[in-house]
Amino acid sequence: MTAVFKTTAGRSTGHRVVEHAAGDEVFREGDLGTEMYIVHAGQVEILKNVDGVENQLAVLEKGDFFGEMSLLEELPRAATARALTDVKLLAINGSTFDQMLRGNPEIGVRMMRKLSRRLRQTDQLLERTMAGGAEAAAAAAGIPMRDPEVVAEGAEVLCHERSGMEFHLSAGAETTLGRKDPVTNIYPDVDLTPVDGQRSISRRHAKIYRRGTKLYVAEDLGTMNGTFVNGQRLETGVPVEVGDGDELRVGLVELRMRCP
Repeated sequence: MTAVFKTTAGRSTGHRVVEHAAGDEVFREGDLGTEMYIVHAGQVEILKNVDGVENQLAVLEKGDFFGEMSLLEELPRAATARALTDVKLLAINGSTFDQMLRGNPEIGVRMMRKLSRRLRQTDQLLERTMAGGAEAAAAAAGIPMRDPEVVAEGAEVLCHERSGMEFHLSAGAETTLGRKDPVTNIYPDVDLTPVDGQRSISRRHAKIYRRGTKLYVAEDLGTMNGTFVNGQRLETGVPVEVGDGDELRVGLVELRMRCP
């Protein structure tokens, strides 16, 4: 479908507002890319053509960004972006993109995490491929393979008293708190999306560390809207001990720590 859109020029700022109707393509796989986009309203789906079939990779919402890889690599678009609903996008050119990276550390951090996640996914794909081959060989020989390792939940719980929802900490050394990120496919250990109606929590907002019998919380780099323990705002990267009954506010979401 040919996109019919209107723009609002922004010559002094190097960006423009672009509106697309549902079904319009923002760009197509293989196109040359000269701009990246931030979703201001609506939803955009990212599609990848595999053997002639379009596969949906992600659905992006307000605040998500896409198309930055073509600006970084100066290569054609690696996927197709299509408006899933009527959308309003902020289109950013290469010059403004460079200024954003220099002036907003959170954007740079998110992009590094995105690249790191892609490398991790490639490693996992290789591991699954190798494991699949080993499993097939073992099955042919009648040798059982061991069950995959299951990540255990910890006994400690973060309670959202307003909704009654409870979020278990990981039994491991660290528990990440935040919101799921469809752009990078990064999901925190504790996904607070269901109780964050105002989208006040960053993708990776904070971490809770387990050190022996004690727990510590630290705000992550680039976090917006702050992290508070018993009303006191945390300094980024500085861990603070938390225990049973302590109040933890992540963005605008209020939680209470419950320990056995």
